[in-house]
Amino acid sequence: MDALSTMLEALKKGGQTQGHFRGFLHVMIGRKITRHSDKSVVSSGITWRDLAGWLKKLRWDPDAVKELGLNPDDLPPRDRQRYWYSAIAYAKVDAADALAAGDKFAKVLKGIGYDVGPPPGA
Repeated sequence: MDALSTMLEALKKGGQTQGHFRGFLHVMIGRKITRHSDKSVVSSGITWRDLAGWLKKLRWDPDAVKELGLNPDDLPPRDRQRYWYSAIAYAKVDAADALAAGDKFAKVLKGIGYDVGPPPGA
């Protein structure tokens, strides 16, 4: 989990998820991520609940949900884990457009030293 937290912190600070939030969610939930340099596994995919917990823990910008067509004020304001879980549910990370967004985000991750595996079922 240390490699995962390091990657998530770098993504948050570097802003690589801006414009790619649906793809980011898809990749984090459904794909294997490895470091390009040593092929060590960063993540084999995490659950919605775990991803919501990470977004809460890292104090991810709540306005990121605007990329999904959501109004941040319409989500649970006091419980950030529920906030992020609701956003993930709305993102429909298993839909065809999320898969395409995931492919685009995989290229972003490749540019910063991570390899992303194929989507589930491919």
